[in-house]
Amino acid sequence: MRAAEGRWYESLIYEIMLDIAMESDNISGIVRKGADAPFPPIEVKMGQNGLFYSNRGDINIRGNGQDIAEVDLLFTAGDGRIGFAEIVTSGSDLRELEEEVHYKKSLLGYLYGQPSVPFILFSSVDISRSSVIRRLVKETESVLIMTSSCEELKLLLKRASIKGIPRQPIRHPKLIDLSVLQPRRPFNYKNIHDRRRDRLMKEMMKRKSPDDFIKKDDMPPIVKKILFGAVNESASQALWEGRSFKIKEKRYTYEEISKEFTKIVLAIDLPAYEPVIYLRSKKKKEYLKVVVRKSGGFRVESKRTPRMTGFFLWLEILKPSLGADVAERYAEIFLQNA
Repeated sequence: MRAAEGRWYESLIYEIMLDIAMESDNISGIVRKGADAPFPPIEVKMGQNGLFYSNRGDINIRGNGQDIAEVDLLFTAGDGRIGFAEIVTSGSDLRELEEEVHYKKSLLGYLYGQPSVPFILFSSVDISRSSVIRRLVKETESVLIMTSSCEELKLLLKRASIKGIPRQPIRHPKLIDLSVLQPRRPFNYKNIHDRRRDRLMKEMMKRKSPDDFIKKDDMPPIVKKILFGAVNESASQALWEGRSFKIKEKRYTYEEISKEFTKIVLAIDLPAYEPVIYLRSKKKKEYLKVVVRKSGGFRVESKRTPRMTGFFLWLEILKPSLGADVAERYAEIFLQNA
């Protein structure tokens, strides 16, 4: 119900923005989405870089076929600059929202060559007192718009006005196609990723500390996860020596991991340089995403399945290439609290 309510509210804001755009010169165009997006979308493939639609008409930014960001609303301002909006129905996870907004601002700023990116945050709950939201609103060209709650808005609906089938794509003078809004600065995500990976690997093997990694460089700010690669047998043994994790009360040591998983991929989430380990199951077509608990040890955070097409394909093509020396150094730097 909460997910359905969120999508309904997001669609409502989209429709309202279309009406507002007709009355304001500050919005020159709004990108089609949802029922107005073309269907079927372009099939996900490795090597894709740019803006694409999902099966549900969501606007995604892809790098090497994986979705690196999703924007709830994409628009062009009156001066031609690209802006975006995020739409929320809950006051939870605001710190995570702040990180996402900063990443999307830097990403869109880079792709479209803009020093600043207009941003609107729509909310159906009062989040104005949050210190996180206050910081966001203070930033250049950022604004918070709060509406009535979803419960209040739903009371305005009349059964007679609700159609049983989705509407057809509408004609609107300010609706624009995603195809005409592709990045002004073309990019090759895989090349940028590999350059950052190679640089970090070099620093790791010099036995530098994480503090030495967290510094500005000349790399484009679009890579937020580094896949070092899959480990070989000796590296797996070095990685799990003295370590284990639990799934539904079952503890997995190196022996159990070797029996139940065919591949181990080492990764790092940026910008905090948090370790991530992906385990390929022998029984199912999926990867377990294993992260370090704040209290110590490991936990399984989520799964990666073929539904996450681009990223899943990237994990699938990785061959065991990392040796024990890399695994030991990775563990020494990033798994100290595990």
